[in-house]
Amino acid sequence: MSLLYCAHSLSHELRFCKYSVSQSISQQELSNLAGKIKVWGGELGFQQLGISDTDLSAIENNYTRWTEAGMHGDMDYMHKHGSKRLRPDELIAGTKRVISVRMDHLPHNEQAAIDLLDDGKTAYVSRYALGRDYHKVLRKRLQKLAKKIQSEIGDFGYRVFVDSAPVMEKPLAQKAGLGWQGKHTNLINKNSGSWFFLGELYTDLPLPIDEPAQDHCGSCTACLDVCPTNAIIGPYQLDARKCISYLTIEHKGSIPIEFRKAIGNRIYGCDDCQLFCPWNKFAQISREADFMPRHDLDNSTLVELFNWSEETFLQKTEGSAIRRIGYERWLRNLAIGLGNANKTEEVIIALQNRVNHPSEIIKESVNWALNNLLSTISENSTNTNSIL
Repeated sequence: MSLLYCAHSLSHELRFCKYSVSQSISQQELSNLAGKIKVWGGELGFQQLGISDTDLSAIENNYTRWTEAGMHGDMDYMHKHGSKRLRPDELIAGTKRVISVRMDHLPHNEQAAIDLLDDGKTAYVSRYALGRDYHKVLRKRLQKLAKKIQSEIGDFGYRVFVDSAPVMEKPLAQKAGLGWQGKHTNLINKNSGSWFFLGELYTDLPLPIDEPAQDHCGSCTACLDVCPTNAIIGPYQLDARKCISYLTIEHKGSIPIEFRKAIGNRIYGCDDCQLFCPWNKFAQISREADFMPRHDLDNSTLVELFNWSEETFLQKTEGSAIRRIGYERWLRNLAIGLGNANKTEEVIIALQNRVNHPSEIIKESVNWALNNLLSTISENSTNTNSIL
């Protein structure tokens, strides 16, 4: 009995399979099916689809050392599932293959993003979070892919994942030929760069597997050199505790003081290691309307966003990945951004309006921001006087 979920023509709901059709399909039929699945993937908007087995033994020791060193920070989910993350057939019994997909999400050219980082008054939101929540977009497409397979062969065992379970999506995608993990640990495709989302369909179908992608980083160290907080501590080694994406999204408390100035105007995530990766000269602009910026989030000032009420935050982030951090962390991040901005009356007033906020995290972040702005002014005055 397969414990994977099963597609069934008489119901839109998923249920447990009582049998697997994969046992009665010949190798030639499986090969033909794999070809059709790739065509269907393209029709559903995926830029690439690949198939791998479930063997992740090659990375198991490195991953264990990484979590034991605490480099995952507060992301307890990275280790609490034990070996299930590294052994797909333990997470979902009966899994024989993983169908990995990627979908481009870059909304506009990289220069626009780089220009924002140089603009002290505008908020920077990671490019992936400007549009609709990618979990919903990819999950829906993968479910449609499963339905197409079911229409072709009948009931089969499967389970869809989009960054929502203990799944090693990047190593699996590399095994499926979608790209290689770069020195910044993101997946890079030789023809499309790294601006894409990943999703997986675990299945009990013993489909033919694709050739894994090879590493093409060579001697390049662009991502290591540009990381604002030196979170990439070595090639292929990321200390999440130092990463701005982790600090502004996953970290729940106050942001450590030693990283605040380096955060600059980045209020949700960080893209620097991708923005300056040479392979992204091949990046493709997304054709998905869902990934286009919403509510001017690619062109809003720090003050404007900091003045949002909680009601406005919930309204503007509906259907967005940003909502998951909640209003408190949203204001915390913006306070840090304002503390790194140019001192203007508008900035000072916005911060002073929240200086007595009931949240200790926000209050502390606001006070740091005000003190940082004042100390910057004091330093500038001292430097000017010494020159004179």
